[in-house]
Amino acid sequence: MLLKGKTALITGGSRGIGRAIVEKFAGNGCSIAFTYMHSDSQAEELEKQLKNVDIKVKGYKSNAGSYLESELLVQKVTADFGQVDILVNNAGITRDNLLLRMTEEQWNEVIEANLKSVFNLTKHISKTMLRNKSGSIINLTSIVGEKGQAGQSNYAASKAGIIGFTKSIADEFGSRNIRCNAIAPGFIQTDMTGVLAESLKNSILEKIPMKRMGLAEEVADAALFLASDMSTYISGQVLSVCGGMNR
Repeated sequence: MLLKGKTALITGGSRGIGRAIVEKFAGNGCSIAFTYMHSDSQAEELEKQLKNVDIKVKGYKSNAGSYLESELLVQKVTADFGQVDILVNNAGITRDNLLLRMTEEQWNEVIEANLKSVFNLTKHISKTMLRNKSGSIINLTSIVGEKGQAGQSNYAASKAGIIGFTKSIADEFGSRNIRCNAIAPGFIQTDMTGVLAESLKNSILEKIPMKRMGLAEEVADAALFLASDMSTYISGQVLSVCGGMNR
C-alpha cells in the first residue's frame, strides 16, 4: 500500500501502459482520476473492475492535447477528489511515416497529443501542487526520444521534448518539494506492438539484450516507485525500462 491516502491523475489510462499504471496504483491504495479519448467501454469496465470502498476511481473523457479541456479537467478532478498528489502524463499517439512522406497534419497531431499534453496538464495541476508544496510528476517518454528511429521523426521529437521539459520542471519546482521524472519504455507488449509482423518483431528482439519485449506491468512498477515515498530524493531523471537496449 505504497500510495495509501494519495490521489493520482493519469492521462490515457483506459488501456495499455496507462491502464497498467491505473491498476498498479489502485492496488497500492491510491484514488485515481484517469482520462480517455475514445474507449468508453474500456473506461467503464476499468471503473467497475476497481470499485473499492477504500479508494475512488473515476474516468474522464478529455483530450489532453487541448489546453482548455485540460484546464477544465483539472478543475473537475480537484473538485471531485479534493487534491492531486501524483500526475502521470501518459497520453500519446503515433503517426509514423518517413519524413519525405510525412504530412504537416501527422507532425502536428503527434506533437499536440504527446508533448503539448504534458505542458497542458503539468501547467494546470501545478497550482495545486505548489500550494501543497508536494507532488510527483511522471512523464512517459520513450527510448525513441533518446535514440531516434527512422520513420518516427515526429514521435521521436515529441518524446525528446518531454525529456527536456521534465528536467526543466524538476529545476523549477524542486524547491517546493515537487519532483518531476520521466520513464522511457522500450518495446512493450501493447496493442500497438501486437499488430507488428512477426519478422519485424524478431528483428526487434535481436536488438534487446534480454531477448523479450517488456510488459506494461513492468513500466507500471517503475511508475509506482517514482510516485511513492521510496523516491523522495529523485528528480529530473529518465528511467529506462527497455531490457537493456538503451545503454
